[in-house]
Amino acid sequence: MIYSRITGTGGYLPEKIMTNGELERIVDTSDEWIKTRTGIIKRHIAAENETTCDLAEHAALKAIAASGINPGKIDLIIIGTTTPDVIFPSTACLLQKRLGIHGCPAFDVQAVCTGFIYALDIADKFIRTGAATTALVIGAETLSRILDWTDRSTCVLFGDGAGAVILEASPEPGIMSSHLHADGEYNELLQVPAGISRYPEKLKNGTAFIQMQGNEVFKVAVNTLGRIVDETLEANHLEKEDIDWLVPHQANTRIISATAKKLNMSMDRVILTVDQHGNTSAASVPLALDVAVRDGRIQRGDTLLLEAFGGGLTWGATLVKY
Repeated sequence: MIYSRITGTGGYLPEKIMTNGELERIVDTSDEWIKTRTGIIKRHIAAENETTCDLAEHAALKAIAASGINPGKIDLIIIGTTTPDVIFPSTACLLQKRLGIHGCPAFDVQAVCTGFIYALDIADKFIRTGAATTALVIGAETLSRILDWTDRSTCVLFGDGAGAVILEASPEPGIMSSHLHADGEYNELLQVPAGISRYPEKLKNGTAFIQMQGNEVFKVAVNTLGRIVDETLEANHLEKEDIDWLVPHQANTRIISATAKKLNMSMDRVILTVDQHGNTSAASVPLALDVAVRDGRIQRGDTLLLEAFGGGLTWGATLVKY
């Protein structure tokens, strides 16, 4: 039987750092309020000439180097992003050109903060069916482009970045299962209410910004992530103590703590980067994974639970034997 395993990880954050102190000078907020409500200390912001594809390329090259493969071996590229460089071509196609790869499928997945989990599951299914052998899967975002810097409820939360993994066919299980969900009934809780065919004038005049009903999003996130923990464990006939590491979407520390509590897991077994990265949407899970792999916390053979929640509303989890 064919499985897929993560053989390399990579991450990239823009050089520019924006601290809570800097935000205090441009919007009515405080360092203490941001840290208390979100756990965020700083976030990275893409330079004016830096695009989502630029961030994805940096992360991809690190993942390729970590896996030791020749880029020509890659036969599938998927990028989870809600902030593509252009409407079309896809950011995946733009990256494919930069990497000098020709002919293989390359496409974007739009599931907002759950985008990487969706993309990882799709790549896993490609490999399990024999349609691909080596996939480059990325979460990359430049959310700073769609932030209203006068809205203190959103501009303090988000940052830019990219994370990547190489997924290869293997006789040994790696991706053990994925569980994806969505419910458009809650679409207005977290949205950018403008686009190509709806209120395009907001795109033209630069007023297409993230809008969020924070308290409601928090409630739904905690409930849905709690349920998906149970769903994932049950599907794999595992107990809570069988999970070595929780690698969550980095939305805020309160949501992450609630998920860890559901697993009866101490926070020292949770990969936390939200304090340093902010919420990087689809990039947050692969970025956190890369950080923990590179600093030695996550070791080969560990069992990981990756989970995320985002606009749509979408949510999902992937169980990984690393």
